[in-house]
Order: sequence, then C-alpha cells, then structure tokens
Amino acid sequence: AVAVAFSNASGATSSNSLRLIVIVQVVAAVALWALSPFAVLPNPVEAFEALGKLWLNEGLSHELMISFVLNLEALALSAIISLGLAYLTVLPFFRPIVAAVSKGRFLGLIGLTFVFTLMIGGGHKLKLALLVFGMTVFFLTSMAAVIAAIPKEQFDYARTLRMSEWQVVWEVVILGTIDEAIEVLRQNAAIGWMMLTMVEGISRSEGGIGAMLLSQNKHFHLAEVFAIQLLILCVGVAQDFAIGLLKRTLCPYALLTVEGR
Repeated sequence: AVAVAFSNASGATSSNSLRLIVIVQVVAAVALWALSPFAVLPNPVEAFEALGKLWLNEGLSHELMISFVLNLEALALSAIISLGLAYLTVLPFFRPIVAAVSKGRFLGLIGLTFVFTLMIGGGHKLKLALLVFGMTVFFLTSMAAVIAAIPKEQFDYARTLRMSEWQVVWEVVILGTIDEAIEVLRQNAAIGWMMLTMVEGISRSEGGIGAMLLSQNKHFHLAEVFAIQLLILCVGVAQDFAIGLLKRTLCPYALLTVEGR
C-alpha cells in the first residue's frame, strides 16, 4: 500500500512538474517573441489586436467554422478508408494494394488538383477530396505498420480459445489496436490543419481560414498573418487535447501499459 501511494504521489508530482515546465516555456516563448530583434515581425500586442479586428469585423469566426467542419469531414472519411484498408492487410491479397496506396504520400497535392477536378468538380468537394487523399496515405501507412507489428503469439492465443478467424481479426486486430488507431487519428488531425491552407488556397470559392490567411499574406499584413496562425495553433492544440481525452476515456489500459514500461 505504501508503494502504491508513493507511486501515485510520484505520478502527481511528475504531472504537476510537467504543467509547470509547459507554463514556463510558453511564457519564455512569448517573452522572446515580444523582445525579438527582428523589427519586421509584429509583437504579441499587435497580433492580438489584429485577431480582434479579424474576428469582429472580417468574419474570422465564420471562416474558422468552415475550415473546422472541412477538417472534421476529411478526418472522418480518411479514418474510415484507412482503417478499412489497414485491417484488410491481415489477408495477403490486400497487402500489395495497401503498400501501393501508402506510396501516395510522396505525391504533391498540386499535381493532383487537375485530376480531382475532372473527377468530382471544384468547390467543397475538391477541397475535401484533396484533404482526404493527403491524410489517408499517411494514416494508412501508420496503421498498416501498427497491424504488421502485432506479435504472432496474439493470433495463436486467440485461436487456442477456439475463435473463428473473423473473431480473431475483431479481437486482436481491431479491438487490440484501437488505442493506437486513436493515436494515429490524433496525429493525422494535426496533418489536416497543416495541409488546410494549401487546400483552401487551391479552391477559394467557399472561403475558409486558409484562404483568409493567404489573402492577408499576399498583402503583407503580418500582424493578421500571425493572428490567424495563432488561432489555428490554439484550435489544433484544443482538438489534439480532445482526441487525447477520448483515448484516455475509451482506452484507459493504454495509459497503464505506457506507465508500466
């Protein structure tokens, strides 16, 4: 009991220490930004003033909602496609197909714009298709590696319990890797925000925070550019935290496994 209490106390202390370190680093980063020797860069006050102006007068909240919904749609579709293909790699027939699709991560989206435009048209559908493609190839690569790393002993153990092959796939491959699937989802959500500006720059008819960022950058409104980047960073971090919370809620055993290593 003493050992458990000591372990819990150590964990709480480590967590508090980590929070303190993060706060100190954030304060230090803001201080370095405020005292930056590069006069061309806007200071924090100018960036926050620009953020208020964009939010109140130029519809930044509406543009952010457009981009946020687009990112969620792309994340959901890429997860469905990637997980479906990755789980099929338990069958040897699909492994070359998945390997070929995963190589699509070396392709640039700009070169694929014309192809997708001819296939599905422009506007929202084009942006969604480009974003789904860009996220799927990375999601699939990561999940295929996760499934390939499952020890053969886990499959053998499931078969000794007289499970059918489909039950083995469900228990070992799907349920057994759900925590890692959520972690890969978390990583690809960040990739989606990173690609968003390029995708919304290709098709600006619907608007979006990426299109606004490119417009402000074109006119050298650096304070506005920094303000939009800060907003994207804050939303991305909040989304990352939410997915991490989902993982801890659905898969509490994953945290115990990590702590036990």
